[in-house]
Amino acid sequence: MRQHGVQPRHRLGQNFLIDGNILDRIADIAAEHDRLPIFEIGAGLGALTLRLTQRAPAVTAVELDQRLKPILEEVLVGLSNVTILYDDALRLPLDDALSAAFGIGNGVVAGNIPYGITTPLLECLFERMERIVRIVFLVQAEVAERLCAEPGARAYGALTLFARSHCTVQTMLQVPPHLFYPPPEVHSSLILLQPDPGTAARITNRPLFRKLVRAAFGQRRKMLTNALVGGGVCSSAAQANASLESAGIRSDRRGETLTLDEFITLAGVIEDTA
Repeated sequence: MRQHGVQPRHRLGQNFLIDGNILDRIADIAAEHDRLPIFEIGAGLGALTLRLTQRAPAVTAVELDQRLKPILEEVLVGLSNVTILYDDALRLPLDDALSAAFGIGNGVVAGNIPYGITTPLLECLFERMERIVRIVFLVQAEVAERLCAEPGARAYGALTLFARSHCTVQTMLQVPPHLFYPPPEVHSSLILLQPDPGTAARITNRPLFRKLVRAAFGQRRKMLTNALVGGGVCSSAAQANASLESAGIRSDRRGETLTLDEFITLAGVIEDTA
């Protein structure tokens, strides 16, 4: 970066992982042994990108910051199995990008992603899990905690349910701040998400499920009856109570106590009675 006169930009969430052992471990988890193409989000200085090219038949990496182009060209010089897209991952036509990266098959999504885009990016990817074999992301430890939280825990929320309704979630590594340049103010975790088609297939009305979850967690302190009405999921307290009773859920419970199975059951009852 000194050679090319580039400084990290905080607004872009640029905290570059500089520990070779951790980078190797991330690349190993992303590539496994199945030789699938990899779509990397946030190429940065190319340290992970380079390791992915050594383990995968093809790597397509997205990088927003065009200041890093000469660095990436230098790090990845001579490699024929890597393509760099200088674009915004949140504005990229994602379906087209995944098709270009994976061809007619499926592939892996990986990266040390800017923490500020984690939630919207994951939500975009969840809707495309039929093309994705696994997601391997380095994220803020707090986000990993939310993804892995159990009902009743403080971290349990809408993101937990949206993730679990599509995927299984595992935390693979903890990464302290001093292994980054510049060091972030938070700890990081490597997460592994893999498709759970059985659970996903049980949700027959995805927009209704999302609306239900948002209503339940948008008004955490309210009992479910009031949350369902206030969130526009049910038109009246009577309808909400009837739906909860049919789902076998007490109306005085709060959304953060419901399991994924209970949310799926309740969404099905509401859909059937709509």
